[in-house]
Amino acid sequence: MIENISAVVLAKNNDNTIKKTLDSLVNFEDVVVYDNGSTDKTMEITSSYKNVNLIQGEFKGFGWTKNRAVSFTKNNWVIIIDSDEVVDTGLFHILQTKKLNDNTVYQLNFKAYYKDIQVKYCGWNNQKIKRMYNKSVTSYNMNDVHEDIISDNLKIEQLGGNVEHYSYHSISQFVIKADHYSTLFAKNNVGKKSSSPLKAVLNGIYSFIKTYFFKRGFLDGYIGLIISFSHMVTNFYKYIKLYELNKEQK
Repeated sequence: MIENISAVVLAKNNDNTIKKTLDSLVNFEDVVVYDNGSTDKTMEITSSYKNVNLIQGEFKGFGWTKNRAVSFTKNNWVIIIDSDEVVDTGLFHILQTKKLNDNTVYQLNFKAYYKDIQVKYCGWNNQKIKRMYNKSVTSYNMNDVHEDIISDNLKIEQLGGNVEHYSYHSISQFVIKADHYSTLFAKNNVGKKSSSPLKAVLNGIYSFIKTYFFKRGFLDGYIGLIISFSHMVTNFYKYIKLYELNKEQK
């Protein structure tokens, strides 16, 4: 049992993945699931875990919402796990015995999956992401998207083991997330960044080329094509939505 680290999970309509996530956290004494409006069976599934504190609250961008969720934890040390992610046994055993340094932010290694197929290219595999920190020392920034743990003047240490990320289970989910993330990006940058239809087109094209060719997405077969095209669409919509919002502000 891990008693000194609280796990925090943001959730909304994740009934197809959250059981796997919570099963991997069953030996954490304190798990906070922060649900922001699920209409499926996510909360019903979550409520069946005795070590989980289920909180219902608002979503105000990823940075603000993660900080809000963390405020409900019992411990100062927190690890952030998404509701489509799984802590593997290697990482769990490291967390059981790791002597933590208050002035260190810990990075985790991520293995990405489409359905149950590992994505080995596209820039998705073996990503290193900061996910564990002492909440009395630092927090997330307030970015709506691309939120990050503030690590100025702090050490960063990579932990062994892996987090398995089961982020997409259908092509439709790529479409939904492209719309969601591009809208957040545009709202977060309106009046701050310039954009144009040409910039939107060029960013989209470059994203496809970068993912499919430079990051060898073609080696992932048809999944690599889906991911590369999704990156293209997302980046196009990010900048065309920003262009539209900037125009409306004038």
